[in-house]
Amino acid sequence: MIQVVPAASRYAFDRGWLRGNYSFPFADYQDPEQNGFGPLRVFNDDWIAPGKGFGAHPHADMEIVSVVLKGELRHEDNLGNVAVTGFGEIQRMSAGSGIIHTEHNSSETEELSLLQMWFMPHTRGLTPSYMTSRFDTEALQGRLLPIVSHTAAPQVASIQQDMTLYLSRLSAGEQLTYQPEAGRRTYLFVIEGGLTINGDAALAVRDSARITETPELTLSADGAVFFMLIDLP
Repeated sequence: MIQVVPAASRYAFDRGWLRGNYSFPFADYQDPEQNGFGPLRVFNDDWIAPGKGFGAHPHADMEIVSVVLKGELRHEDNLGNVAVTGFGEIQRMSAGSGIIHTEHNSSETEELSLLQMWFMPHTRGLTPSYMTSRFDTEALQGRLLPIVSHTAAPQVASIQQDMTLYLSRLSAGEQLTYQPEAGRRTYLFVIEGGLTINGDAALAVRDSARITETPELTLSADGAVFFMLIDLP
């Protein structure tokens, strides 16, 4: 089954310094009919004004992944980690038994655009940890490039859940095939451009799809496209 979720159906907000869209319940957005997609609990599409951000706040028992699309994100936590990441880099935080951190746009002139995802870990009460990783942005073209996974690999951020997050760029008319294992879920999100799934389901910019019980996905580019695919239990 392929459920297309149009970008316009997401919860939208604008607080001046922060604007964005929530795909699942978060903060002041509550929806009893939405409780995530497998272990994926939060998928936020945020823009943060120059010099602004979130002050010190706690998290626990969540795997939090931040993918910067434009600008630079600064992280600092009570474990002593301080990092600034931009496009081509990933921030992964295992909140585990508890962590306190801050997140800010490190630029005083440029808006920050990022996608932030929260996943349930495979085990509660883990030791908190934080890491950054870097991937080859040129390697995105024409393939699904893993950037976060439970399987250790160079240039891939580790995560405490049986899942893999991929990024890809396709040129107009280009396509690739993905075959999820039986019983797995697939979450698709179009960052730029348009994508057609199995010749039928069309996704425009910022649309998403929640896919189950579909043994093969043929992903075709409707012009140049940049998208994310998450393989989930």
